[in-house]
Amino acid sequence: MPIPFKTVTSIPLLQGLDDDTLNKVANMMVSRAYLPNDVVMRKGNSTDNLGFLLRGVLQVVDLSEDGRETGIHLIEPGNSFGELAVIDGLPRSASVIALKSSEVAFLPNAQARSLIFNRPLVAERMLRHFAKALRTSTHQRTLLGLPNAFHRVFAQLHSLVRETPQGMVIELPKQHEVAIMVNTSRETVSRALHTLIKLNVIEKKGTVLIVHQPAQLKSAAESGLEELSDLKSNKSGM
Repeated sequence: MPIPFKTVTSIPLLQGLDDDTLNKVANMMVSRAYLPNDVVMRKGNSTDNLGFLLRGVLQVVDLSEDGRETGIHLIEPGNSFGELAVIDGLPRSASVIALKSSEVAFLPNAQARSLIFNRPLVAERMLRHFAKALRTSTHQRTLLGLPNAFHRVFAQLHSLVRETPQGMVIELPKQHEVAIMVNTSRETVSRALHTLIKLNVIEKKGTVLIVHQPAQLKSAAESGLEELSDLKSNKSGM
């Protein structure tokens, strides 16, 4: 379906462009709805558009050598994706799947390239986006290099902490989604979460984790089970 002009003006990459350009972009875009686990983009496919997430949550995934899905990073509303293939014309370098019911707007490749190459404001934002993505990718590779699965789960959870007026929270993805992010089993994720809950580091409320002890979660993310062993000892001695 077509994209309303107001929706286009809310996309961070396009904000500040003149109304004539935004109207043209809106007329060229189409949106599609996706259900959880739907494939939005598939690795190896040819390039034909640039995606913008309007609502929902997406995950960029790749396959490891042993055939396991490995989560690279999450895509949140307002973010664009698929830029590399748009810029260099090569096949998609990773797949994108929907974690929740999502709506995505697509801008055809030719128009996306014109904006990126001919509009300095868009080009600057795209460079900042690539810099952030590179930092995220570097962090994720470091995380996946941790030998202990519990440690990887703690580090991933810490990276998802957000500060809100109600305190520090984690909008918890499903356990199998966390498992994909850190290359472990859903059962391991469940046990790691239970350990943190038992020690009152976090509390589960629906799909949200309330972080009661941010410093302890940070220490667990940095030191793994050793830090939690110290916390257990302190609690047992009280």
